[in-house]
Amino acid sequence: RAPDRYANDEDVLEALLPLTDVMGTGHHAAVSAGVEAGDTAVVVGDGAVGLCGVLAAQRLGAERVVAMDHHEDRLDIAREFGATDVISARGDEAIEEAHERTAGGANHVLECVGAESSMETAAAVARPGGTIGYVGVPLGVESTGFLGTMFGKNVSLRGGVAPVRGYIDELVSDVLQGTLDPSPIFTETVDLDGVPEGYRMMDEREAVKVMVKLD
Repeated sequence: RAPDRYANDEDVLEALLPLTDVMGTGHHAAVSAGVEAGDTAVVVGDGAVGLCGVLAAQRLGAERVVAMDHHEDRLDIAREFGATDVISARGDEAIEEAHERTAGGANHVLECVGAESSMETAAAVARPGGTIGYVGVPLGVESTGFLGTMFGKNVSLRGGVAPVRGYIDELVSDVLQGTLDPSPIFTETVDLDGVPEGYRMMDEREAVKVMVKLD
């Protein structure tokens, strides 16, 4: 619970709201991947969780954070959140560019999508002996070919459902100190009547996250 003195501070409340879900999940990806000060991290996915993963990696002190996906407007938010590099590509092209930018792969990879293709990308861009923090909900993952890639490179896989409440105290503290603000993920705002339109915008990738404000 935020102190009462912030009850009418909309900027603080908007920064706190993502902590209940996507910020905690992105943070779990970074923690699971073992990101620490001075590290290089690659974030696969530019949805709300991936963007918060960028922010989390930066918060944990990563020296270099590479954001990967193909939506330019979202990659702009990734830059705002501390991404030092963005790769606006997918598939083999994205993997090749990631290898070039990380001198052969990253020790810490955040998988924030859950699709088969994103898991393949995460496995491919991980450096031998690296770790993938996996928080993307599995969707349509029918092939496990990426496991062979991981096995061959001794890549570890950690993650799962984010224990958001376990992270909430430290994240709230950072927000209240003004050192953490994930609110830019709210790219559209609607009233209660606009909720269906908000879902449509997110479904069609016209918005990252939609905030509902009640009169």
